[in-house]
Amino acid sequence: MSVLGEVLVGVAVLVGLIGIVVQVLPGAVLVLGGILVWAIMTGGVEAWVVFSVAAVVIVIAEVAQWVIAGKHMRKAKVPWQTLAVGGIAGIIGFFVVPVIGLFLFFVGAIFLLEWARNKDVSVAWTSTKTAVQATLITIGVQLVGALIASGAWVVGLLIT
Repeated sequence: MSVLGEVLVGVAVLVGLIGIVVQVLPGAVLVLGGILVWAIMTGGVEAWVVFSVAAVVIVIAEVAQWVIAGKHMRKAKVPWQTLAVGGIAGIIGFFVVPVIGLFLFFVGAIFLLEWARNKDVSVAWTSTKTAVQATLITIGVQLVGALIASGAWVVGLLIT
């Protein structure tokens, strides 16, 4: 693969990593997609081993994020429907108030839903904090998986 091609793959991987943190782009998909393009263009056993390692790590991270965050939410007795509605509100908020609306609408929707469900502001606030923590857990787990996959790609660059 040409140097320009490798730089473009690196940009895709970097955009994917940023997408995980900002939660606007499907970051892990971009990271894995970039590595897949690199593996196809580079060819050879080493490239496909790197892609396979990256794919396995990202799949494990994707599953782990839901298991760990779900356990955190269940422990706090916050229903998954609250998080789902909060996520939808966050997406709407992103378009209403660009970028910061995602966070504002997400937190606001969760707080209002939990307040309506529990009739107690302090319980609603505790549930909201738990939901935000669960979201941060998913971002962290996804980022670690994508960083390991990116590291595998860098090793692949060095050995091919």
